[in-house]
Amino acid sequence: MSTTETPIRTFIAIELTPDLERAIRDLQAQLQGRLPFPSMRWVQPHGIHLTLKFLGDIPPSRLPTIQDALAAVAARHAPFALAAEGLGVFPSPSRPNVLWVGLAGDLPRLHRLRDDVEAAIAPLGYPTESRPFHPHLTLARIKDAAPTDAQQVRDQLRQSPAADLGALPVTAIHLMRSDLSPQGARYTPLGIYPLGTKGQLAE
Repeated sequence: MSTTETPIRTFIAIELTPDLERAIRDLQAQLQGRLPFPSMRWVQPHGIHLTLKFLGDIPPSRLPTIQDALAAVAARHAPFALAAEGLGVFPSPSRPNVLWVGLAGDLPRLHRLRDDVEAAIAPLGYPTESRPFHPHLTLARIKDAAPTDAQQVRDQLRQSPAADLGALPVTAIHLMRSDLSPQGARYTPLGIYPLGTKGQLAE
C-alpha cells in the first residue's frame, strides 16, 4: 500500500428496501418503549444492512480488483427473495449482546451467494470468515447489560418471537464505504452489482 493512500473502511452487503427500513424503524420504536434501559444502543435504520463480508480498511488502489470480483459474482446469480421475520440475540439469551431480526425465504441461495463472495474475495487477501454465517439484521447492540436488563430482553423474545416485517428482495450486491464519526457511521456505495448482470460502479 502506498504511504500516500488513506485506507477506506469497506464491507459487502445487501441493501434494504425503503418499505423494510420503515418497518424496522417502527419495530425499533416499539421495542425502545419495552426495553428502555441505557445498555441498549439502537442502530439507525438507514444503517442496517445484510452484511455478506466485512473487509475492513483497504487501500483505494485495491478497489478495482475487488469491484471486478464482485461483478463476476453477481453475473453468476439470479435475483431471489427473502423475508425479515423473528427476533433473536447473539451470542445467547443468557448473555445478549446483539438484538436482531432474522431472515427466512430462499436461504440456500443466500448462502450460495455469500459463499461465492467469500471464494472470490479470499484470493485478494481477505481470508474466508471461519465463523458460521447467520444472516440477520442488527437492531441494537447491548453493552454490559445488567441481569435485570438481560431478563427483560429474554422476556421480549418470548412475547414477540416472530415479528414479520416484510420482504427483502435480493437483486444486487453492494460494495459499501463506512465513514465513522461521533454522530454515527455514514455509508456510501462504491459499487452496485445487479444479480445476473456485470454490474456498475456507483456514481
